[in-house]
Amino acid sequence: MSQPYTITTAISYPNGRPHIGHAYEVIATDAIARFQRMMGRDVFFQTGTDEHGLKMAQAARNRGIVPLALADEMSGYFRAMNETLNISHDRFIRTSEPAHHHASQAIWQAMEANGDLYLDRYEGWYSVRDEAFYDEKELIDGEGGVKLSPQGTPVEWTVEESWFFRLSNYQDRLLALYESQPDFIRPDSRRNEILRFVEGGLSDLSISRTSFDWGVKVPGADGHVMYVWVDALTNYLTGCGYPDDADRMARYWAEGGDITHIIGKDIVRFHAVYWPAFLMSAKLPLPRQIFGHGFLLNRGEKMSKSVGNVADPIELAERFGVDQLRYFLLSEVTFGNDGSYSAEAIVQRSNSDLGNAFGNLAQRTLSFIAKNLEGHLPAIHGHDPADSELFDLINRVVRTDMPTAMADLAPSVAIDAWLRAAFACNQYIDAQAPWTLRKTDPQRMETVLATLYIAIAQLAVAVLPVIPASATALLDHMGIPADKRTYSAIGDHWYSPLATSDFILAAPKPLFPRLELTEADG
Repeated sequence: MSQPYTITTAISYPNGRPHIGHAYEVIATDAIARFQRMMGRDVFFQTGTDEHGLKMAQAARNRGIVPLALADEMSGYFRAMNETLNISHDRFIRTSEPAHHHASQAIWQAMEANGDLYLDRYEGWYSVRDEAFYDEKELIDGEGGVKLSPQGTPVEWTVEESWFFRLSNYQDRLLALYESQPDFIRPDSRRNEILRFVEGGLSDLSISRTSFDWGVKVPGADGHVMYVWVDALTNYLTGCGYPDDADRMARYWAEGGDITHIIGKDIVRFHAVYWPAFLMSAKLPLPRQIFGHGFLLNRGEKMSKSVGNVADPIELAERFGVDQLRYFLLSEVTFGNDGSYSAEAIVQRSNSDLGNAFGNLAQRTLSFIAKNLEGHLPAIHGHDPADSELFDLINRVVRTDMPTAMADLAPSVAIDAWLRAAFACNQYIDAQAPWTLRKTDPQRMETVLATLYIAIAQLAVAVLPVIPASATALLDHMGIPADKRTYSAIGDHWYSPLATSDFILAAPKPLFPRLELTEADG
């Protein structure tokens, strides 16, 4: 039995509606989760919303409603986005849930029992927008001498009574962790940033607030709510059954477990420094990997409400198609780097890769069988070297190249391999010309069509994590058994039993209708 696999997105802060950056993260995580399920893994995939903190309280106050009402409304938009984008999460967590408050208080008490919490007075710089505390040495000067966080957000001097976490005690242990597990933080650029930060010295961390009350109550400390990141990070444990479900924890959050957090590069510090320190303090297992992906830019510019270039992912999905959007985001951007999108780029890649390279290949092959063989699958009359060469390529791509890339969290690399195989199929059909063989060598025509049928089915299975609805529709149309829709099983002996059954292939409909730009896309 393979080891269970736990994967999470960062939980989204719902003080506004979701944008395309939220969609990018959850689509990428979904593709990886789907891949791992196809590899036979017991997968737990969690996403959700991070609903506490000063920003939420302020946003609710500005609208004249209570924070929970705002959280209910905004969390609903994130659920709707996930449903629209065909996200296969196992758990959508909300940090306002009673079970999550219980888990957060349990990890607090565990850290306190370890002697790592103490009450003191906090005086320092705080960014409301980042929900983060910053040392003086980290600040940068803005216009007019205004102090800004490293992210360029405003900071304000804050003075209040606070509980502190002895983060300074964990500097050496964190550095030892990074050295013993070089892939704990990925990609390397993020790892290097964190190494420099921790090597520069760690200050104790203020982890409670008294200036507002929208948050998890600190156990035994009236008037204190937890610093939002203590609460937010603990969501990963809540979904895995902490603190009461020992069996579930042993399954999805075990010592040495295969646990991956997919997050934006701007919150790597919280996940790669604070989170493992909290877990060490509470004597809980650590995740295996923190992967910080890059930003998604609108035509090369960072998205901003003030600039007016923030894109609604649901509108994009409705305009271009869910699978077309998923494919574009996963193929266009090297996971870990920043990437850019535009209507023109989505249309171009969808039409060229999905429409022309794969969709047209399936359309002309299946249409030819439906028309010229009355839907009966062609027989195989012995393969020649061209067939074997194509099968060897497909086998390497589907059972080695793509699984290796997906396991390495490199969906764009997997898609590149898939696309090369689709191009090879197109070159094969052009060279073999079954429309000519129909008159000159009908038996060879059947073998060529059977070869293509097998290749197309394998490529459809291989790309299921990326374009699940479209690939499933194609596989259903082709009569591919459900138990053959994995990377290994689609290489088994399934074609001849299908061809000799009573299955009749119906005339196909275009899988990816051609997209056209409109003036509204400019």
